[in-house]
Amino acid sequence: MKKPYFNLLKTSCLAFGLTLSIANHAIAAKVDLNEEIKIDASRQAADLKNKIFSYIDDVVITQGSLTIKADLVQVVTESSNNEKTYIAKGQPATFEQVLEDGTPIYLQANEIKYQPEKNTVMISGNAELRQEGSKVSGTIITYNFLTEQVQASSDDNARVQTVLQPQNLEKKKLNKKSLDKENQ
Repeated sequence: MKKPYFNLLKTSCLAFGLTLSIANHAIAAKVDLNEEIKIDASRQAADLKNKIFSYIDDVVITQGSLTIKADLVQVVTESSNNEKTYIAKGQPATFEQVLEDGTPIYLQANEIKYQPEKNTVMISGNAELRQEGSKVSGTIITYNFLTEQVQASSDDNARVQTVLQPQNLEKKKLNKKSLDKENQ
């Protein structure tokens, strides 16, 4: 009678621990926040009065190891404090970054809202975060670079889904990649 309870408890603790691991790794390389932001696009338009700059078709934004790719990016500057918000849209728009510990993080969604001054990125619409073989998906995923916190939510009729890979599986993948490189 006690054995199923302990197995469930052990599984729940393992899943909770791996979720915390994703949250701890989901911080941006803080060094990137001090780098210049470069924007490359096929076209651009500007509404100077309202401080809205639009970059259209095959947009690529880079800031250190951070890369955002989208069909359309609008940069909106708040007139009160001069803070910029980057709103990227695509099918999907993507956000990639190499974190401080060297692991890559990948986000994709219909919309990405990047706010460097607030140290946050929010992805929405078919949102997905992937790292080290694990994945979180939902309607909206937000993470904060400074506090190292990840939040995910979904619409009323949907649920947030998380797929966690065991640590030993990831080690096997890394060992296989190393062996493959050595054999080439």
